[in-house]
Amino acid sequence: MKRNKLIFLLTTLTLSSLISISALSATVEKKSTEPFIDIQSSYAKEAIINLHKNNIMNGTTSELFSPTKKITRAEFMTTLIRLLRLEPSSSSRVPAYKDVPTTAWYYGYVQTATELALTDGVGEGRFEPNKPLTRQEAAAWVIRALKQSTSSTSSGFKDASAIAVWARPYVSTISNLGIMQGNEGRFYPNQAITRQETAVILDRLLQNKRWSTTLEAENKTTKIQLGWQYGQTTKEYEQSIQNSNVNVLSPRWFFLDKDETIGDYTNSALLTWAKNNGKKVWPLLGNRSSQEITHQFLSSPQRSAAGVQKIKELVVKYKLEGINLDFENVAPADRKNFSAFVTNLSEQLHSIGAVLAVDVSPDLGSDWTEVFDYRLLGQKADYIVLMGYDEHWSGSSSPGPVASLPWVRSGLDTLLKEVPANKVILALPHYNRDWTVNQKGTALSSEDISLVEQAELLKRIGISPVWDSKIGQYIVDYYKSGIAHRLWLEEARSLSLKYQIAVDRQIAGFAYWSIGGETPDIWTSLRNAERYSSYNFK
Repeated sequence: MKRNKLIFLLTTLTLSSLISISALSATVEKKSTEPFIDIQSSYAKEAIINLHKNNIMNGTTSELFSPTKKITRAEFMTTLIRLLRLEPSSSSRVPAYKDVPTTAWYYGYVQTATELALTDGVGEGRFEPNKPLTRQEAAAWVIRALKQSTSSTSSGFKDASAIAVWARPYVSTISNLGIMQGNEGRFYPNQAITRQETAVILDRLLQNKRWSTTLEAENKTTKIQLGWQYGQTTKEYEQSIQNSNVNVLSPRWFFLDKDETIGDYTNSALLTWAKNNGKKVWPLLGNRSSQEITHQFLSSPQRSAAGVQKIKELVVKYKLEGINLDFENVAPADRKNFSAFVTNLSEQLHSIGAVLAVDVSPDLGSDWTEVFDYRLLGQKADYIVLMGYDEHWSGSSSPGPVASLPWVRSGLDTLLKEVPANKVILALPHYNRDWTVNQKGTALSSEDISLVEQAELLKRIGISPVWDSKIGQYIVDYYKSGIAHRLWLEEARSLSLKYQIAVDRQIAGFAYWSIGGETPDIWTSLRNAERYSSYNFK
């Protein structure tokens, strides 16, 4: 009997142990599926897990999320940029803020947000990255990121008077969308937002099926990305192309020579390289800006027709995909003959399956652009390439930017009145001008510099540029040998803004003068600009 009791007791203990071990294993297994040990009692638990799974929001350590901790401005913007599936900017040549060091882990995310105009900091070149973000600031950033039209209606919160005037449209809009709600009829606009509140807000964006589908769509661009070769050897050009977004090469191979015939300077090695690397080739056909030779060529039906035939033969010989026509400094008197030449060239290229892209300057109503019949050229050619630079040119007595945002916007919108958007390519500058000026601000001289040289200059002089939001560019003043210099910078931020306005107008693509002049970081910024511009959250 005692033996039976002992067996029963041992059996009971064994079963109890097995049950306890099983329960413990289940608990361990349950905890192992959760990324942080301090979110069990958080109302944002599921949102935190979802955001962590999608690599949007990390913890404060490998084990802790710190749900009730206030989130900083830098942390919130970082999570927002990750949610938008954008790359951290690698642009360190011209930091947007004095208090965001290039070595900070969040630098690239804050820079990306600034390049896309989601934020411009708190003023005077500061971002205050470690300051807690307020609820009304969070509302503004989220609504801007979602490209939502703001509501002018009252938010209806009891503490509406405490909401800053600038923030009221954002708060009203975000509450109407159900993304941010208050508590007991109050919004608490100046209260610092916590990490768990942030998780709930961002997770709500992902729960919106239309928005999440937009974000998850693979961005396979079909836009033309044309890169002109100038001042680089073939090997240098190939290397630059490999590190760029370019998918169409435009080497300077064909020129109208002094005898008014078309000279062939094709580099077969580059042609082979392009074919092997999946790049199309549209060689440039130029006139070396010779007005006299161009006039003689265009005014002779025989020479003009022979030139068209020669180009056609070269396209067939080298199996080219197209031609980029770049005739500059053409006399207004040659307008009719130039249009006839483009018409003939286009017809002949189309007969062999090749395309024609014609370079034009913005319509300034001057002799420089009088030769261009924009509407007719847009009808005959496959693409019209708007050279969006030289707003202020070398030798001008009036110093200024190469391509300010308002100037480019105006030139593009003017062209789009004559040419369909799907035929327009916007060319962006990879160069700048270093102006010397007198005390009155009049230009004494200017020097063309590449963006690489510009970056080296900024590093050497150690002066922080000042952002001018009206023209979308940084301005820097410095002295060299007692002489005043001024630059209107072209860099990732200024180029991204111009890129965005063009993508928003659904143009066919972009071109770059010239490859090798850029700093490598701009390609990341332009990819971000294109991806973000492609989002439609409305």
